[in-house]
Amino acid sequence: MKKYRNLFISLIAILLAATVAVAALVVYVDPFFHYHAPIQGFPYIVDNQLSQNPGMAKNMLYDSCIIGSSMTVNFDTDDFKELLGRDTVKLSYSGAYPKDDNNILSIVFDRNTYARRNRDMKAVFIAADIPTMTADVDEIKYPLPEYLYDDNYLNDVEYVLNKDVLFEYILKPVIQGKGSDLSEIYFSWWTPDYYNIQWVMHNYEKPETVAENASEDSFIPATERNLEANILPFVEANPDTEFYFFFPPYSILYWNNVLCENTYDATMNQYRYVAKRLLEYDNVRLFYFQNIDEVLDLNNYADYSHYKPEINRFMVECFKSGEHEIHSEDEMAKELSKMDEMVRDFDFEALFSKEW
Repeated sequence: MKKYRNLFISLIAILLAATVAVAALVVYVDPFFHYHAPIQGFPYIVDNQLSQNPGMAKNMLYDSCIIGSSMTVNFDTDDFKELLGRDTVKLSYSGAYPKDDNNILSIVFDRNTYARRNRDMKAVFIAADIPTMTADVDEIKYPLPEYLYDDNYLNDVEYVLNKDVLFEYILKPVIQGKGSDLSEIYFSWWTPDYYNIQWVMHNYEKPETVAENASEDSFIPATERNLEANILPFVEANPDTEFYFFFPPYSILYWNNVLCENTYDATMNQYRYVAKRLLEYDNVRLFYFQNIDEVLDLNNYADYSHYKPEINRFMVECFKSGEHEIHSEDEMAKELSKMDEMVRDFDFEALFSKEW
């Protein structure tokens, strides 16, 4: 009996030692940057927005950040360094709602983090995705791993004793000997071959036509709530930070969706309203990219909204030069008028008459 008891105690001791060793290894490497900045020389794999963004926001050294949906994933942070002199971290969430932006901005501007104790926030580059502005103010795209977003270390057991973290984010990169290029994290999986009209049209699903026209003001109440609850408080509380808001250059097919859904007037008015609210702040710069010539050529897209990385580079160049910047409501009205002309002149019938 004593022999078995000693064996049992030994097994328990081994299990405890192994558990402590695994937890210590995860804390030391910290592949989600939950406790500290990256350790020099480790080949970190960064491919999990939900789990790795909060740690990067807390513990990376940066003075600028990129916020928003998949419209921001193809930005290369080296471009921001080269053209704007900004040390930028990408904190994208594919399909982000305004509340998703709020959640990560709350960490970005937390004065108690390592990041903010060491660097002031100089600039935020944020995609203003109009279609998401009608979401509920508390709606998020995907459930968050709360243990990586809160300050409760007791629930960190879900991180430090996580087999996926151990095998996929510590052992795998060590074996491969290669990690992610942090300047290009979250890049879309599309290779250059996917950016062509054949691929776009073959996969495009035209929305069902809605008979009733949405009223011009139908999107304004929800948009107003989202701006006031999730976005504008950060602009107001951080007057020394420059906020670069931009309307992403969706392809012309996006406007076909709007026309089919009979929300064209409401959408145009929503753009006017968002521009009006943002332009009230001295620390906001606003850019409208939706009527650039590239939106008419579906060879620049992998679907109706996602554009080539070259267009991301172009937008950074505009952030520097001021091209396509909106300074007033009148300027916004002129750009929307140009957009309206492009939509009305585009031959959607000819596009859909072909077999793709």
